[in-house]
Amino acid sequence: MTDSPFAAAPALDAAAMHRARQRWATRAKPLGSLGRLEDLGVHLAGVTGRCPPSVPGRPRIVVFAGDHGVVADGASAWPAEVTGAMIASMTQQGAAINAFAGVIGASMTVVDVGVAGPRGAVPGVRDERVRDGTASIARTDAMSIEEARAALDVGRQLAGECIAEGVDSLIGGEMGIGNSTSAGALIASVTGASAEAVTGDGAGVPAAGLTHKRGLVASALRRSSRVDQPLQRLAALGGLEIAALAGCYVTSAAQRVPFIVDGVIACAALCVADTLSPGTAAHAIAGHRSSEPGAALALRHLGLEPLLDLRLRLGEGTGATLAFPLVRAAAAALEGMADLPAGPA
Repeated sequence: MTDSPFAAAPALDAAAMHRARQRWATRAKPLGSLGRLEDLGVHLAGVTGRCPPSVPGRPRIVVFAGDHGVVADGASAWPAEVTGAMIASMTQQGAAINAFAGVIGASMTVVDVGVAGPRGAVPGVRDERVRDGTASIARTDAMSIEEARAALDVGRQLAGECIAEGVDSLIGGEMGIGNSTSAGALIASVTGASAEAVTGDGAGVPAAGLTHKRGLVASALRRSSRVDQPLQRLAALGGLEIAALAGCYVTSAAQRVPFIVDGVIACAALCVADTLSPGTAAHAIAGHRSSEPGAALALRHLGLEPLLDLRLRLGEGTGATLAFPLVRAAAAALEGMADLPAGPA
């Protein structure tokens, strides 16, 4: 018995994937010479149910923001107020994700799911706040089950709206000081890894050092050790922005729209999404390998191989955005390459 409110994700379209493999075998190139781009083209066919899959040309980046109560326990070198300052920078085109969005021609939406402070304080940010940040996961549940459901629904709603507008690929981003602590706890809970194995520097280790941050994750894991249901786990350990990302992934998979996963926070959200709606991770494209240790553990657990390895650990959706041109290139080659010329008689 599971407490998940979602059905399983649809299976990848095996027939479309078979046709894609056959099509690659007849393109004007040596067999297998495009390497992992060929695998990516086959995957896109499986996700969309089309061969060749359409070349994505309307990407949307959705950045979900939320604060974390564990910051008050020394989880980060940065104060919680930086979350609000960073989403303000995003609305003013001043963040790294804005620069990268411009490179790939992506539209972008910034969503307040759980930022602490006055509502509506940042013009241009969509207000979908469920609560003013989470409680500290080291001492109590991050949120109630009802709040976890509400945050999931924010992500589901945003993804559904984007798809209805004609967006053909989704990139989830996040902003939330302290969220690498929550992400590490979620990944450890899902995979069975230790607090030491999943915990890295994040946006900067607290003044007490990495050992203290690992201790906070370990405390959260001990407190929630009897939790084994997906929604309960999310409520106990999650962040509001992580929940919204998970909801975004569930809806993208359900509607067969490709989505690219970013770093450790996004990997935690995908772990959550795959427990809530089994099979969701099979639809995902892993954009990059974050330098955060929990990301590699999560990707291995989910059976995903990232497209890029640039030692990034910024979040915001940056690594996933940089991977988009490869997704587009794989689809374009599968669609547009000529048939293999006939050999000599």
